[in-house]
Amino acid sequence: MLNFIYYPISAVMWFWREALTFLGMNANAGVTWLLAIVLLTATIKALLVYPMVQSLRSSRKMQELTPKIQAVRERYKNDKTKLAEETQKVYKDAGFNPLSSCIPMFVQIPVFIGIFHVLRSFNRTGTAAGGLGLTVEENRAIGNYIFSAEDVRSFLDAEIFGVPLSVAIGTPTEQFAAYGTDFTRLDVAYVAVPFIVLIVLFTHFNARYTLNRQHTRQASGKAPQPTGDNAEMMQMQQQMMGKMMLWVFPAMTIMTGYLWAIGLLAYMLTNTVWTFVQTRLVYKKMDKEEEEEIARREKVKAELAPVVNARTVDKRSKKQRKAEQEAQQLAEQQAKERALKQRQAAQRARSQSKKKKKN
Repeated sequence: MLNFIYYPISAVMWFWREALTFLGMNANAGVTWLLAIVLLTATIKALLVYPMVQSLRSSRKMQELTPKIQAVRERYKNDKTKLAEETQKVYKDAGFNPLSSCIPMFVQIPVFIGIFHVLRSFNRTGTAAGGLGLTVEENRAIGNYIFSAEDVRSFLDAEIFGVPLSVAIGTPTEQFAAYGTDFTRLDVAYVAVPFIVLIVLFTHFNARYTLNRQHTRQASGKAPQPTGDNAEMMQMQQQMMGKMMLWVFPAMTIMTGYLWAIGLLAYMLTNTVWTFVQTRLVYKKMDKEEEEEIARREKVKAELAPVVNARTVDKRSKKQRKAEQEAQQLAEQQAKERALKQRQAAQRARSQSKKKKKN
């Protein structure tokens, strides 16, 4: 059903393994397969750099629109239909799409599922943990998406620190026979646990950096603070989300880490390390853009501001000034004549009214 995800994932991984082999690395070595997974992750992350930058810019745009959105909520808090209409109007006038900030996340979810499935599909023995019930011989004789049967045998026999790449701490024992090496569950844990610890640490560091930056921007006035009747509730929601990013998400990785194969853990670690570096570089670039934009606005404001005690220079010629002066005098004279006629007409009207009363 998701072959449109699985085939591209396996194709990119196959390409990098072939490229590393062309550069002289052993095609059947575990480090070659591991680097292919790392380069697969780097390829995906590189393709997501532009959407990620656009996502951050959308988030900043959302922060700029927050005061307007809060004002709309206050004004139409008792009319949900009108509130939705006015909120969409604010977004439309600003050319902002709230969903644009979610694109990188939406893309990475199917990628994660794709890598998980492709790596697991190298071993389809047994019936537990998604196995198809194949025998060891049948599994080694069947390809895996774009990988040939020979590639499948190579991957199953490849190992890192004595442990196959597609095995996890929680892999059923009945699937151990599919691999070309002897190992125990404890051996898998020795390799997997350091990966899990590093993933948890980098996930926590990434969240802490993002939250600290948000708090700094709010303190400096560059990001809005929650206001209005729902300010306290919004503040609590922000704090709750911050705690989830700092502690809950890393804790989930610890609790589910036994499910992830060594190769998938390599993907997750590469992903978090890339995010650790990329976030800092992107935020630095965006902060520079923001400072330049503020400087540009200040310059424009200064240019448009009136200069105190400055002499105004009349650039009109003498002839133009004389013509404009005559035109102004003529307009004033005509205005006086009209006013005089109006007074005379009013006097005549009053005189006629008095005569009618006497008669």
